[in-house]
Amino acid sequence: MASHLDLRPSSIAGQWYSADPTSLAASVDRYIDSARLPDLEGRLVGIMTPHAGHRYSGPVAGYAFAAIRNLTPDVVAVLSPMHYWTEHPLLTTAYQAYATPLGALPLDTEGIAALNACLHGELGFGLTSIKNDPEHSLEIELPFLQRALKNKFHLLPIMVREVSPRLTRALGNCLANVLQERNALLVASTDLSHFYPQEVAEALDKAMLRRVEALDPEGVLQVEEEGKGFACGRGALAAVLWAARGLGADTARILYHATSGDITGDYSQVVGYAAAAFTQKARPSP
Repeated sequence: MASHLDLRPSSIAGQWYSADPTSLAASVDRYIDSARLPDLEGRLVGIMTPHAGHRYSGPVAGYAFAAIRNLTPDVVAVLSPMHYWTEHPLLTTAYQAYATPLGALPLDTEGIAALNACLHGELGFGLTSIKNDPEHSLEIELPFLQRALKNKFHLLPIMVREVSPRLTRALGNCLANVLQERNALLVASTDLSHFYPQEVAEALDKAMLRRVEALDPEGVLQVEEEGKGFACGRGALAAVLWAARGLGADTARILYHATSGDITGDYSQVVGYAAAAFTQKARPSP
């Protein structure tokens, strides 16, 4: 079936991660296997994970994907920033599937259509479908999903350009509505502080992660506006937090934090990475 789909070709294989399927699968498995998770209670609703090249952020991403290992969602909504300029506030792919060296991931076309309709009702506009985009921050997560989840699932990909409170809340609420009765997983793709000395980066990241741990989407946006924290995917992250709350999440757990300096040994200008899990605590039996 995948061979008949209009595939979005990988724009980063061979650069941001290995283009060789065997090598890619082995490296992703190694990152996931190396994670040492705390106990996570309750139903897992979603995760936050970084999106640099696997060499840099893979060890941190491994924690996020270890948390969802062996889950069997029918649909995975991956929200990322759009790093490139566009006049469109919200985007999705116009292809029928994403291709990685590990195979094709078909889109959840019904979910995308339902989300688009909800957004039109809430905002007066919806998703813009595009082709030939170079955006890495969504695609970078896909090999991890392909290795962590053992079932076949459909992808609901959203790239967020506008980061206003109104838009991110509407996006999160519409996502929760669309996914309410489905077996779904949320993924927020974001890095943290960019190109600060290690000590400054740690302070900025700590401030941002406090808002994440509080499941506070408005705080995620506000802390950057105040210059106290930073996340390049803050719009995607805020929307996922709104959606996770709408789907029942009541707990956020920071699983791991590191910087690019921990990989390269250069702490003069680092990028911050963190993994988090959003869960709904198990309700006591009546």
